[in-house]
Amino acid sequence: MRATATFTVTSFVPTELKPEPAVSTGLPVGVATMEKHFEGEVVGRSATLFTAAFDQAAGVGTYVAMESFEGSVQGREGAFNFVHSATTSGSDRTAEFFTIVPSSGTGELAGISGAGGLAVDADGTHRIWFDYQID
Repeated sequence: MRATATFTVTSFVPTELKPEPAVSTGLPVGVATMEKHFEGEVVGRSATLFTAAFDQAAGVGTYVAMESFEGSVQGREGAFNFVHSATTSGSDRTAEFFTIVPSSGTGELAGISGAGGLAVDADGTHRIWFDYQID
């Protein structure tokens, strides 16, 4: 089944966490926490650990995010984890990865598995979808 939603990032907080040992590269690695709120067929919020090597000025880099979602998916209540990553050279989105973490579902979302994706519309609207099944 496919569930779609829009989301807003309600907080983005960079942390002091740095990779050790320190390695100097062209794009330093940063870590942040995020909170998102979802509306649509997916309703709820997520807590995210966000890691990126990114150049803000050029808009170039790669991120990896692990999210813990709680709420409902098409009316089923519960929680689960999902992970996603992507790379951009400034105007594109490539090397995308998105999966629901196996065995992470609770409540009516116990047994959830699958994949999904993220997109940002030209007007800045953030969209998410889950292609999922519940065993």
